[in-house]
Amino acid sequence: MPSSPPLLSLSDIATLARVQRPVVSTWRRRYPDFPAPVAERGNRTWFDGRAVADWLTTTGLGNTPADEIGPELVAHGLVRLAEEIGAQRLVSVLGSLLCLHHMDEKPLSGTTEDALLARVERMDSDDEFFLRELSEDPALSARLAPLAEELIEAAYTPGGAHEHLMADRHRLGLTGPDTGSLSPELRNLIVRVSDPLGHASPDGNLTVADPHALCGDLLRDVVAALDDPSDSTVLAAEERAELARLTRRRLILAGVPELDLDVQAGDELEERLADLDLIVTTLPYQAGESRSRAQALEKIEELSVLLRPGRTAVVVGPADALVGELDAHEAQIRSRLLRSKLVESVTTLPGGADPYRPGYGCALWTLRRDPVPSAVGWVLISDIGARSLDSGVGEALAEDILLWRAEGHHLGGHDPRYGLPVRIEDLEKRFGDALVPPGPPVSRTLSRTVRDRPALIAEAEARLSEAAGRARSHEDARGPLRGGLVRRVGPALERVTVGTLIRQGRVVPVKGHRIAPEHIDPRGQLDVLGPNEVLGRAPRDGRRIDRLVFAAEYPHADLTEPGDVVYTTGPEFGAMIDHEGASVVSFPARILRVNREARRALTPRVLTLLLEGASSVQRPSGAVRSARGVSEVALPDLHPEEVARLDAVLAEAERRRTLLDEQYAELDTIRRLSAAGFSDGTLAVPTN
Repeated sequence: MPSSPPLLSLSDIATLARVQRPVVSTWRRRYPDFPAPVAERGNRTWFDGRAVADWLTTTGLGNTPADEIGPELVAHGLVRLAEEIGAQRLVSVLGSLLCLHHMDEKPLSGTTEDALLARVERMDSDDEFFLRELSEDPALSARLAPLAEELIEAAYTPGGAHEHLMADRHRLGLTGPDTGSLSPELRNLIVRVSDPLGHASPDGNLTVADPHALCGDLLRDVVAALDDPSDSTVLAAEERAELARLTRRRLILAGVPELDLDVQAGDELEERLADLDLIVTTLPYQAGESRSRAQALEKIEELSVLLRPGRTAVVVGPADALVGELDAHEAQIRSRLLRSKLVESVTTLPGGADPYRPGYGCALWTLRRDPVPSAVGWVLISDIGARSLDSGVGEALAEDILLWRAEGHHLGGHDPRYGLPVRIEDLEKRFGDALVPPGPPVSRTLSRTVRDRPALIAEAEARLSEAAGRARSHEDARGPLRGGLVRRVGPALERVTVGTLIRQGRVVPVKGHRIAPEHIDPRGQLDVLGPNEVLGRAPRDGRRIDRLVFAAEYPHADLTEPGDVVYTTGPEFGAMIDHEGASVVSFPARILRVNREARRALTPRVLTLLLEGASSVQRPSGAVRSARGVSEVALPDLHPEEVARLDAVLAEAERRRTLLDEQYAELDTIRRLSAAGFSDGTLAVPTN
C-alpha cells in the first residue's frame, strides 16, 4: 500500500518548483486549478504533495525538470521521516531495501515482516550487505518497504533511487566529517582527471580502488563513467563499518558485480585481489587545530606504493599540506615525494570544494608511475584558487592535466590554461615554499585578452580624449560655470519646516518598504534603493527585485516617480534624486516627492540641496539619531523665481559632473588594465 502523501507548505512548494516563495502565492491567485489546502496548523497552510507535483508536471510551471519532480517530492517526505527515526537509520534501512530489491528483483510492497526477513536471510546469509540493517527492526523495515518502492518508481531503478537518496543525505541530516561532501563540480573534475576509460584494459575492464571510501562517492562516479559498470573491479576500505556497508550496497546498486567487489571495514585495502589500474581518494578530514600535515603527506606516500607502471592516483587533501608552506620535517616528506618522480600535477583548488566545510582549503594531486619521458623531472603546477570551479574551468583544467600526461613538456606542445610546468630541481631550491606556479600561465600571457590589452588601453585613452572634448565643447558653448551667487543682504528669509511643506501640499512624503532579503534577486527588473545606495556606499543597480514578486508581496507599495528625492537619516543623513523613477525604496530610506503644481513649488534639486545643508539633520558624533527628524528641519522658504534660478545653476553643475564622471570612468579603466598587465608582466613602459 502506498505511503501517505507528504504535506507541503508554501515554502516547500517553492523549493520543489525551484522558484521564489512569492511566485507560489501568485500561482494560487492566478490559477483556479491550483491544489486546495488540506490542512491548517498554526499559521501555516499545508497541501497534498502528490497533488502539487501532478499540477507542476501538468502545467509545466516552475524550474524543476518534470523527471525530477517525483524524486524531489519523495525527498520532502524523507526529511520528515529522518526527523522521526534518525538520518543514519533511515539511509541504512532504505538503502538496504533498495539493495534487496536489486539483488532478488522482486517487489517490496505487500510483503509481511516474516516474508521480508526470509528474503533477507536467503539473499544475504553472510551479512555482507543488509542482513543486520533489515533484521534489527523488522517492523520498521516492513513500514519503509512501500516508500522504497516509491523511490524506485520515481527514479526508475533501485540504483537511481539510491543515488537520489545519497544526493539528499546532508539534507536529511547525515552530516559530519566522515560522510564525504565534495562539491559536484570537484567530483566531476576528479572523474575527468582520473580518465577511467583511458585506464581500462583492451577488453574494457578497470580495477579501481579507494582506501578512504567514506560513502563511496568517488568510486561510484568512476564506475558510472564506464561504458558498462559490470566491467569494473572495485577495492575499497573505510574505517567506519556502517559506511563501509553503505559503500558496498551503493556499488552493487551501481552495477559492480558482487564477485568483483571488496570493501573492507578498516584502513587496509585487499590489493592482493587485483592489480590496480586507478586510485581515487580523499584524504581523511582533520580539524585545523589537530591536523597533521606530515601525516597527510605520509598517506600519499603509502598510496604511491600501490601504483603499477603507467597507472594513476588522484588525491584530494588539505591545501596547507599539499601546496602550503611547510616546516623542515614536513617539507622533507613532500620533497621525498617530488624526488620520487611520481607527482604528475599539483593544483590549488578554490574555496567551496567541500561546501559543508567552507573554511577547509583543498588541493588536488595526481600521481603517475613511469610517466612519458618528456614529463620526467617536471611537475605541472596549477592554481585555480581564485576561480569558480564551473564546468568550463573544470574541463580546461582536466584537459591541461590529461595533455600533460600524454605529451609532457616540449616546445610546441599544449600551453596549460591554469599553470606552468616546473622542474623538480627548481622546487628543491625552494625547499618548503608553497607549491604555486612561478608566474602566469603561458596561455594567459598569449591570450587574446592580454594581446589586446594595449589596444584596450589605447581605446580607453581615445574615449577619455572624446569625453574631455565634450566637456570642453560644453564649456566653450556655456562658458565657465558662473552661478552669480552673492551674499544675501536685507531681511532674513522666512523659514518653513519640512512638516509645514507637507501640510501645505508642496511636498508629499512616501514611506519606504521593508523588503525581505529573500526577495532580492539580481535578475529582477526594479532597483532597490536603501541607505547604502543613497549614501553612495553601494551601486544603484546592485540590488533588484522581480516586478511580479514585488506586485505579489507588496501590493500596497509604491514605486518612485521621476524626480523623487530619496533620503535616509541612518547611519547618517543622505539624499539623492531618482531621475528615472520606477525604483523600490527600502526602509529606513524614505521619499519626499515635490508637488510641482503647488504654490511656491520647489524642485527636486533645490529641495535636496537645502536638506543637505541643514545642520539639524546631521548626526553628532556618538549620537544614536540626528538632532531632529526630517519633518522638523527648517528650510529657507525661497521665492519661486529664486528657486528657478538656483535650479538652473544646479542643473548645469550636474551636467558638468556627468561629463567629468565619463572621464573618471575611462581613467579607472586605464588604471585597471595597467594594473593587470604589470602584475602579470605583460605590459611595459617604452623608452623615449
